[in-house]
Amino acid sequence: MGSGGLELPPGGEGHEGDSTDVPPGAVSLARPMDAGSIGPELDWGADAWHEVRTRAQRAGRAYIWLNLVEQRLRSVVAAVLRPVYEPVHGDEWVVAAAGPAGQEWVQRAVAVREVSRRKGYLLDPADDNVLSFLTLPQLRELMVQHWPCFEPYFDERRDLELALDELEVTRNVVSRNRALSQAVLGQAERASARLLEMLGADGDVPSARRLPVDAVEDLVGDRYADVVAVHSDRVRLMRQFPAEDIFGGARRLDAIGIGLNLLVQNFSGRRLVRLAESGSRIRLLFLNPASSSVKRRERELGMKRGELSRSVEMNILHMRRVRSRLRDPGAFQIQVYDETPRFTAYLVDGDGADGVAVVQSYLRGARGMESPVLVLRNGSRLVKSDDAGEAGLFPTYREEFELAWADSRPVS
Repeated sequence: MGSGGLELPPGGEGHEGDSTDVPPGAVSLARPMDAGSIGPELDWGADAWHEVRTRAQRAGRAYIWLNLVEQRLRSVVAAVLRPVYEPVHGDEWVVAAAGPAGQEWVQRAVAVREVSRRKGYLLDPADDNVLSFLTLPQLRELMVQHWPCFEPYFDERRDLELALDELEVTRNVVSRNRALSQAVLGQAERASARLLEMLGADGDVPSARRLPVDAVEDLVGDRYADVVAVHSDRVRLMRQFPAEDIFGGARRLDAIGIGLNLLVQNFSGRRLVRLAESGSRIRLLFLNPASSSVKRRERELGMKRGELSRSVEMNILHMRRVRSRLRDPGAFQIQVYDETPRFTAYLVDGDGADGVAVVQSYLRGARGMESPVLVLRNGSRLVKSDDAGEAGLFPTYREEFELAWADSRPVS
C-alpha cells in the first residue's frame, strides 16, 4: 500500500489473526466457548428455568380468569348501553357513550382498531368494533359513568368496584409479564369468581362451593376425566384443601381405608357429631384390626408387630364414642372388612353433581401420609368425551365402596 494506506500488523506463521501478541491497552473479543453453548453469562440453569416456568404457569391461569371477566363485562356493557346510544349514534355508539370524559382513551381504541384492520389482525369480524378494543379499566369507566343504567342489575356497586380493584393489580402484572405471587393469583381467582357471579355468569362459576370450579378446569377438564387436583402427598393436599373444607357441611360421607386418619385425626369428634345431628349420613369402613391384612401391611411398612393394628383400633373406638353421642346412631355407621386394602377414599356427597372424592392408593413402602392424592369431582359435566360410556373415576370408587360395604361387618 502507499504511504497513506492502512497497514495491518504482520501475522505469524499461521493464518491471519493467529498472533498471540496483543498491543498494550487492547481488548480481545475472542473467547473460547464450548460447542453448542451460548456462554455462561446467558445461560439459564435449572433454578432459573423453574422460576420462569412457575411465572408462566401463574400468568397463564390469571390470564384465563382476566379474559373471562373482560369478555363478560364487555357483553354486559353492550347489552345495557347499546340500546341507549346506538339508535342515535349508530356504529359510533361507544364513542358517544364515552363522552368528553373518556375522549382520550376511546379515540386511542379507535386508532388501535384502524391499525388492526390495516394489518389484518382482526381475525374474527365480530371483533371489528370499538368495544372489543377497550381494556378492563375502560369498561369499568363506562359502567361508572352510566351507573344509573346498570344499577337495576347489581345489588351493590361497592362490591363490584372492590373486586375490579383487586383484579387491576393482577392485570398490570400479567400485561407486563412480571412475577405473580401465589397469594395474588389466589386473590385474582377469587375476585374473578365473585365478578362472574355478579355479572350474571353461568351457575358453574360460584366460589362458595366446597371445591369451586376452576376456570382452567372448566376449559381443559375433558383432558383429565374428573380429576381436578393431584398432590404428591397428603401434607400438600391439606395445605390447599383442609379437612374442614373437605368434610364440613357434607350431606353424605362414605369413607373406606385402613385407619381413615385423614378424617379421624384431622376432623374433630365434636364436628362429626354436629354434622350427623344436622342430617348428614356417615358410613365409615375400616380394615379389621385383627385381620391378616393388617399384619401384612405392618411388615410392608417395617412397623412393629401390632403397631398398625392398635392404631386402627383406637380410631374405631374414637368413632364409636362419637356415634354414642348421637340421638340417631343409624346416621353414623361403622363397619370393618377383611380384604386386602387397595386404596383409601373419602366420598363426600357422592350422590350429587357437586360431590368430591379424595383418593389414595396404598403403595408398598409408603404410609398414607406419604402417598400421592387424587381429588375427583363427581360433575360428569366436565367430561366432554365423545364416548358416552366414559363417566370419570368418581363412579368407579363409589362402586368399589358399595361392594366392600356389602361384604363388611358392622361394629357394635
